[in-house]
Amino acid sequence: MPEMTFEWALREHGIDPNKDLTIDTSVDFAAMEGAFIGGVGDFVTLFEPNALNVEKAGFGHVVAYVGELGGSVPYTAYNAKKSYIEDNPDIIKGFRNAINKALKFVYEQDSETIAKELLEFFPDTSLEDIIKIVDRYKNGEAWKKNITINEEEWNHIQDIIIAAGELDKKVDFENLIYTKDFENYE
Repeated sequence: MPEMTFEWALREHGIDPNKDLTIDTSVDFAAMEGAFIGGVGDFVTLFEPNALNVEKAGFGHVVAYVGELGGSVPYTAYNAKKSYIEDNPDIIKGFRNAINKALKFVYEQDSETIAKELLEFFPDTSLEDIIKIVDRYKNGEAWKKNITINEEEWNHIQDIIIAAGELDKKVDFENLIYTKDFENYE
């Protein structure tokens, strides 16, 4: 998905990813930072904290966030069978509420407060670096305001996948996205 969104962003800015440049997909995602530092490519797409590490080491600069350039893309999704959702409403409600509570926290708190909550999960990353990363994510509006996927977002992600040649036709929103009572949470 990151590559497809990158290609979409390129197209949106007048660059044909098939004619105007070469995208090397032979490098394993986990090895992309090291390959770039080692001289493979002029640009690289990285998640944080890898992007910040490349900057701090003086090997490159973050020039844009693909997520910001690609539009609202429901990238991370949690899936359950419709039958499970219907048979376990309390579990689904608890999960939904927990994720929405976390998203609300992200929007209501400053970057330092959020970073302090994240620090224990990134023991090799300093508080200062996590604050920078959270700032970038907040400035780029990387986090949704809640867990819902609306029809416009659903169609947009499918447009990206179709443009990449990985999907032949769109799937109707109602046939795949379960929205019952997902806007509200406690």
